[in-house]
Amino acid sequence: MTIDVFWRIPTHGEPSSHRNRTPHRGDWFPGDDAKAKPGSVGGTGQGYIDYVAEIARAAEISGFQGGLIPSFPMTDEPWVISSLLARETSTFRFMIPFQPGFLNPVVAARMTASLQRATGGRALYNIITGGGGPAQLWWGDSASHDDRYGRTTEFLDVLKGVWNGGPFSYHGKFYQVEDAGLAHPLSQEEYPEIYFSGSSDAALASASKHADYYLTWLEPFDQLREKFDRVKARTQILGRKIKCAIRVDIIARPTEEEAWAEIEKGFNSLSREALDKFQNPDASDSVGAARQRGNRPTTINSYKDLIIEPNVWSGFSLLRGGQTNGIVGSYEQVAERLDQLVALGADAFILASTPHLEEAYRVGEEVLPLLRGKTDTAILRAVG
Repeated sequence: MTIDVFWRIPTHGEPSSHRNRTPHRGDWFPGDDAKAKPGSVGGTGQGYIDYVAEIARAAEISGFQGGLIPSFPMTDEPWVISSLLARETSTFRFMIPFQPGFLNPVVAARMTASLQRATGGRALYNIITGGGGPAQLWWGDSASHDDRYGRTTEFLDVLKGVWNGGPFSYHGKFYQVEDAGLAHPLSQEEYPEIYFSGSSDAALASASKHADYYLTWLEPFDQLREKFDRVKARTQILGRKIKCAIRVDIIARPTEEEAWAEIEKGFNSLSREALDKFQNPDASDSVGAARQRGNRPTTINSYKDLIIEPNVWSGFSLLRGGQTNGIVGSYEQVAERLDQLVALGADAFILASTPHLEEAYRVGEEVLPLLRGKTDTAILRAVG
């Protein structure tokens, strides 16, 4: 058994800490009205891609196997960023998130095989199907929740079907293909591993057919165990095996007190408006987001109100957007909680912490060796 550990690459800019939202690094940061000079980091003249490349190199040096390149309306396109960062790294793998409905599956196969050929097989997928509501309409996508997952399943049917050269024909609800197939030498490239996100029954049905890794946000540990059991049971019915992965933000410091002090300072810098929006988010049909919201208290007066389990804090989206739950503690405590998640069935992690450059070194040097030390010395593919 091996445990893969990835880092997050913040293509949307970031603050210098959780407690200080300016000055920011990168072209801009969500909610910041004082934009940097276009194409520069903090107005310094250094290109934003240089900063992103620094983070990728830091993660590679620190032992992470690769990095998730986020995809939101306000980010750069992960396919493009991946090709740029490939020239800046040697072994670093690029986890590319995309919504299948926005690409033709045959075109996606050609793009991916071309990237595999150029990088020595360093591309992999994070398949996302969208959370509905206004955010989904931003992309011009009005498909219903279950139709989006049906479309994702068909997309992956076709992509896999054409990969090895064909001829492949397909007649589905969303895609029709006749005698398609990748040409040599693209057809000889390694098919990318698939990390699949989604918490609904429709998502689990699609994941059980195509995913190598079922990817989820951090949730209370008992809920994660139940979710892992469900997706593995569905996959076994199809005669397949699936691994499980967790996206989790962390704040790790030499002592637990220092870690929580970082959270407290960040929380105390929030406006009342930010807290109100946190408790009353925009509409979405995402089951995963609803599960995250279900763990929030109805009244929030202190950062302590958002501690839902030992060393688990449910307010991370207040500090940088994105997922809600994360792990806070000393280096030893964070490693211990990750070890507990491995025991629950986690086979991979996508970790993140702000600022991603310095924290890649910190987590790689202080946390990952402890995680490796508590398991088999050869278990952690990301390290060593």
